[in-house]
Amino acid sequence: MPRLLRGKTPKSSGETSHQAPSHGSKSTAQDARLIIKGKATLRRLLHIRDSPAPASSITTSAAALVEDAIAFGKKPEAQNGIHLTESNVQAAEENFSTMGFIPRPVPTAVCAVGNANTAVTDLCTIDATYLAPLSIFHTVVNNIANIHPYAQMALSALTLASNLILSQANMDASIRALLSKVGETYQFIMEEDTLSRLEVMKDTLGQIAQVVHECAQFIAKYSETKNFWVRIGKNIFSETSTRISCYNAALDGLMQRFRDRELRDIHVNVHRMRENMSLEGMSYAGGAGLNTMKTCLDGTRAEILSEIFDWINDTDPGCPRVFWLHGQAGKGKSSIAHTIALQAQNLGMLGSCFCFSHVRQAEELHKKMITTISRDLADRDLRLKPILAEMIANNRSLRDTEDVMQQWQKFILEPVSNLKGPIVGNVVVVVDALDEGGGAATREEILSVFATQAGKLPPNFRILLASRPLQDIMDMLQNVGHIRARSLEDVSATSTIRDIRLYVGEKLKRQKGIHQEEVNKIAERSDGLFEWARLACEFIRSHGAGETAKERFDDLIAHTTEEGRTLLDDMYNLVLEDIITAKQRALGRFRSVMRQVLYASEPLAIRSMNAMRRGFSGQESGYQVEVILDYMAPLLSGIVDHSVPVRPLHASFYDFLTEQKRSGKFFIDKCDIHKNLASASLLVMRSSLRFNICGLETSYVRNSAIVGLAAKIGEHISPHLSYSCRFWAAHLREAEFDSQLAQSLRVFLDSEQLLFWLEALGLLRSIGEAYRALTATTTWLEGKEDYRDTLPILRDTCKFVCNFASLINESTPHLYLSALPFSPASSIFAARFVTRFPNIARVAEGRHQNWPSSQHVLRGHDLSVESVAFSPDGKRVVSGSSDDTIRLWDAETGVQVGKPLRGHTGPIFAVAFSPDGKRIASGSSDCTIRIWDVERGTPVGDALRGHFDAVYTLAFSPDGRRIASGSNDHAIHLWDTNTGAQVNGPLQGHTEKIFSVAFSPDGKRIVSGSYDHAIRIWDAERGAQLGSPLRGHTMCINSVAFSPNGRCIVSGSYDRTIRLWDSETGAKLGSPLTGHVDSVTSVAFLPDGKRIVSGSFDHTIRLWDVETGTQLGNPLCGHSASVNSVVFSPDGRRLVSGSYDDTIRFWDAEAGAQTGNSHSMSVSSVAFSPDGKCIVSSSYDDVIRLWDAESGTQVGNPFDRNSFSVKSVTFSSDGKLVAGCFDDAIRIWDVVTGVQMGTLFQGHTKSIKSIAFSPDGKRIASASHDHTVRLWDVESGAQLGDPIEGHSKSVYSVVFSPDGTRIASGSSDSTIRLWDTATGEQIGEPLGGAWSVNSLAFSPDGAIIASGYRDHVVRLWDVQTGAQTGNPFRGHIGQVDSVAFSPDGKYLVSGSSDNTIRVWNVEAGTQVGNALRGHTTLVNSVSFSPDGRRILSSSYGDTIRVWKAKDGSYTGASSLEYTESFKLSTPLPNDKSDFCDDTPKDQTLICFSSTALHALRDARGFFSGLEGDWREFVELQEDGWIVGPRGQLLLWVPLTHHRLFYSPWNTLVMPKGGPELDLSRMAHGRTWHRCFEP
Repeated sequence: MPRLLRGKTPKSSGETSHQAPSHGSKSTAQDARLIIKGKATLRRLLHIRDSPAPASSITTSAAALVEDAIAFGKKPEAQNGIHLTESNVQAAEENFSTMGFIPRPVPTAVCAVGNANTAVTDLCTIDATYLAPLSIFHTVVNNIANIHPYAQMALSALTLASNLILSQANMDASIRALLSKVGETYQFIMEEDTLSRLEVMKDTLGQIAQVVHECAQFIAKYSETKNFWVRIGKNIFSETSTRISCYNAALDGLMQRFRDRELRDIHVNVHRMRENMSLEGMSYAGGAGLNTMKTCLDGTRAEILSEIFDWINDTDPGCPRVFWLHGQAGKGKSSIAHTIALQAQNLGMLGSCFCFSHVRQAEELHKKMITTISRDLADRDLRLKPILAEMIANNRSLRDTEDVMQQWQKFILEPVSNLKGPIVGNVVVVVDALDEGGGAATREEILSVFATQAGKLPPNFRILLASRPLQDIMDMLQNVGHIRARSLEDVSATSTIRDIRLYVGEKLKRQKGIHQEEVNKIAERSDGLFEWARLACEFIRSHGAGETAKERFDDLIAHTTEEGRTLLDDMYNLVLEDIITAKQRALGRFRSVMRQVLYASEPLAIRSMNAMRRGFSGQESGYQVEVILDYMAPLLSGIVDHSVPVRPLHASFYDFLTEQKRSGKFFIDKCDIHKNLASASLLVMRSSLRFNICGLETSYVRNSAIVGLAAKIGEHISPHLSYSCRFWAAHLREAEFDSQLAQSLRVFLDSEQLLFWLEALGLLRSIGEAYRALTATTTWLEGKEDYRDTLPILRDTCKFVCNFASLINESTPHLYLSALPFSPASSIFAARFVTRFPNIARVAEGRHQNWPSSQHVLRGHDLSVESVAFSPDGKRVVSGSSDDTIRLWDAETGVQVGKPLRGHTGPIFAVAFSPDGKRIASGSSDCTIRIWDVERGTPVGDALRGHFDAVYTLAFSPDGRRIASGSNDHAIHLWDTNTGAQVNGPLQGHTEKIFSVAFSPDGKRIVSGSYDHAIRIWDAERGAQLGSPLRGHTMCINSVAFSPNGRCIVSGSYDRTIRLWDSETGAKLGSPLTGHVDSVTSVAFLPDGKRIVSGSFDHTIRLWDVETGTQLGNPLCGHSASVNSVVFSPDGRRLVSGSYDDTIRFWDAEAGAQTGNSHSMSVSSVAFSPDGKCIVSSSYDDVIRLWDAESGTQVGNPFDRNSFSVKSVTFSSDGKLVAGCFDDAIRIWDVVTGVQMGTLFQGHTKSIKSIAFSPDGKRIASASHDHTVRLWDVESGAQLGDPIEGHSKSVYSVVFSPDGTRIASGSSDSTIRLWDTATGEQIGEPLGGAWSVNSLAFSPDGAIIASGYRDHVVRLWDVQTGAQTGNPFRGHIGQVDSVAFSPDGKYLVSGSSDNTIRVWNVEAGTQVGNALRGHTTLVNSVSFSPDGRRILSSSYGDTIRVWKAKDGSYTGASSLEYTESFKLSTPLPNDKSDFCDDTPKDQTLICFSSTALHALRDARGFFSGLEGDWREFVELQEDGWIVGPRGQLLLWVPLTHHRLFYSPWNTLVMPKGGPELDLSRMAHGRTWHRCFEP
């Protein structure tokens, strides 16, 4: 039975049990009696029987009784945590007798629906017994705890619904049947059997909560709903009956499903849900929802409202999902939309209401529309919230995407389409003022969603769109099957005038002298425009002293419209003439204030406008905006209520004022408004920004998890400060250069407010604005001699933002705690501030000198990135992927630009920019080529068809007039980019698929590389081949390119080499460029032609000197899979690469030449020397290195370089020799001299996978992909005897027994075989299994063999019997690639492709402690040191790690020794008791360094309440966060540091040079604010 009521919390891993404190001592028998008695009382309460007691007293007694029965008692109930006391139970027993029975509700809903006109009656007379279960429900659920978060959320929703119903003072008798069913539902939930199954039936419970929520909304708003039905001519009885029947049927079905134990659960990660089910990570447009002040006047618009509601309630599955209401400005579209939204809300049907606004275009509401609607839907239907929460938690790039189509698919269509459970009525989404969402290009994405995707919604969804009939909207929404279009122009003029007459009559009914005749004249004059009628009413009502409303009416009617002016413009002019006097001072002030209203990037309230105005220049700062705005209420919002932003009430007023021909003397130009707003913003920021502006209490949580953060922001960041932070640079960009403004800017940039500005942007979730602001400022100051010293500050701050923007956005305190420490030593920005932050982490070793070469890692594609290209201006990058999409990226910020380009139906293998940068060409496996408009993100013309197989490569000619393409069909096609027609016939000659084509710089030649190992050069005009094929590569050609001067061709091949060719003669230039250890996939010249860049399957990028043919520096490492494409930026300063790991990376080409002693590719094997003083490592980079096991420094030079990857390496038993296997051969080196001993050991016919020295050091055993095991004499290098055969597949592992008499081998044929080393004969039967054997190890006594398997487990085998001993060791979630015993045989260590190392107690068969984490890629080799105190590991990355053990054998999670001499750094200033060196001696010091003095200060605060080894609870996650036991954030570590980052378990990480953190002064948690010294 699940833990339903308050009791013990589940223990976390490694946590000791904490019994709830006892409140008294009673015997076990007494406890049991108390529990049984209490449970019996609770059962009786939940099955209350009939009683003559008044309903109101039943309700009161029930609530009080339940509170008594389940009040906290003296001892927790062991099974489900009910806390009872003797007195509680006794009182409950006594009070129970006074209660009677609440009759079960009537079974039939419809028969109980009363007459529609039944008078509203008081609660007590409507049979309040139905509501008794609602009254006691809150008390019951208040004592339910420790259940699944989704079930808890459902109970909370039910509680809110019950409170909403109970809060209604009066309820209509017509809804008695619904109240009855709701009461029955609550009583059902409180039954003991139901309570016991809340957790397993949480999905059904959630669906019940959803329906009850809608019922509660219907009940609460029933009176308003009835009135609305009357207005639009509906039959109240019919509408009420239908809706109640629907609700009751749904609730009956769900309760029956619950009784039937039908489990339809939503599978979500419980841990993550408990941690955070917030959707704060999704953008939300506040203030864009329903405005009840905009609804239609009662009695108006009845016909169109009725038509829309009939469409909403249509049960036909084929009913159009979208209703598009359109009409010219002033027709009343918004009023209709908001009326529908309000009534849908009253009926519990409103999913979302989203309203665009012309004055909010700077907020880019179109990017937030889908996410806002999605979050609104999740608030309405609680089943959606966990789905969305898990989605954004698992895919951070999805959360931040601006791709509207992807938002629609992932946040709306997929979640709502997959919902289970009954459909009760329809879900209504209203989108108003779609025409005000930006320009045509901006609207295109949204319109595309409605036009192509909305029809896929479930049949109960309805979307109401309202807009003006702009041409682009008409083109997209007209004549679409799932869209019903309705023009207000088609509504009869008679009904429109009637409605306007009603509206005017209502507005002017208290105006003296205005009678029906005057009302009729106004209505007739309106020409059907509601906005004109509204303004006319405001004009008449605003009469001042000395004139009457009738006189104002006469003035209005007497006024004649000027020729060429529209009726609405004429009205605006009339109103303004009345408000603004003819004096120039008044007119000047009007223009100044209205500039601020119209040209602000976001509307501000009057108070904020005045605050900004104080920073204006000249006389404009000398008066407040009320001098004008107080008289503008007919035209602007926010005049009466000063908390409301000031904006035009109607979009047409904005248009009127900003078009001079229409507005005349009232025309509002920009003048110097942007200079004023920029200056004012800088002043506001300088005076208001400060450290920890919102008083955040802890650094351990993400911003999204801070309770009440929005309220804190609202309290501490004023609207005008928020505005200034987000928009100062936008105004600066629009302003002419001004020395005074520039000086104000310099003051800001030189102050600490620059840093605090980033803090504010992070809190406002607007950190993306920082980069744009800084680059705009850089552009504004460029060329200004007096500000040359400011530009480096701006550029460095840009780099700071690029590297840490996501961190700042996620957790504000870590702007200071994490971003500042990890800034490079050369950072101007960080150096200016770090002295003010003495109590932050310090990178003691391994700090970057400069910003890292890997500048951005772009994630967005779902599959491999096949091709990348820079735009000619270097500002954009395009990528093509196997996920069938093309994406554009900003080359500076790494932010995706626009939506993905979709159109191909298969993987995209090639992309290229046109020379003018305006178009992109793409080639796909769907056999087509497509051309795209870069600016619009749309296809240009039809797909180019001609190839009959996949298109692998393409290139634009230098003049952009042609495209060359190569295909799997062996042909090259030329295409005219204007017409799309093929030029000449295909270029035939290659006999295999063509992987690469390129034009020469003059466009006269084309070079191609093919799977047929040949390179061919073609005449681009004639299509003829020039000369003979260029041959030299021994495998297929993956990539070819011309040098910038056209004289040279470079090629990269599957044979791992790069070759240079003379493009005229075809001759080879020099020797092949070698270095890559796997296929070369991509090559390109630097723009100056002096360097070449190459990418490879070996995961690396390399730079080469063309003249010498030598590699420049070490490879650029970072990708975790093959590099498919790499290119230079046009200025040659950066590289961009696309990889099979689904990412795109930017690199600083100038910082790319790396130095240092390290493997340049994955480490394949490591081993300790017999004395434990040295470590040997082998790598796929063909190199073997020796390391000092204490210091981690390389010993001597690498052993002789070889031409093949080193798969395995080992020491001889005396430590004098090292053996390594290279492809199909073995070599031996002298450890001291590093000189190779003897000749190659050759004989295997395929590559060797594993080698091992015999215990006496005289023999070597080897295992190979050729299915054999072989023995070799170390001294002579001769093979001993015949190959040992028996395996039917590759042999992956070979080991000697401790006495040297046996060999064990493991194979992909799923067997382990034992062999006699003397005879080579197999001993006994194979040890079987169903999975490939990856690794073997003998126990020190030779009695047991441990084996690591591809099925993620470790198995132990008895050598004598061949039987498996004990159960498999389970815990890894990836294949086990390496196993090793401790020297005493008590423990086993295993390394896995899940990137972890695990230690096992051999006798118990259990895992010891948590997994050891630190490697960022699969762990392929593990071993114990000879003394058992350390564990050695290597990974598929190029790192080697040493892990701490204790007492000569691994005993589990052991601690670094704490000695009396160990002291932390000097106490902080004003140190308090909660921030001091009080780490207990028996607990672990948390250290991310090889130096214990660098341990975390005040670790107790981070691990509060936890016992045991604290290192068990610390983890560096893939996203960079070091997190604690409850997900607390300790520090964020940049991705570039992960590879060599110290785990708390590590004593050494090799190669040296990685980051070592000094946390001895770091303020964190609740003391984090002490990091700053004002």
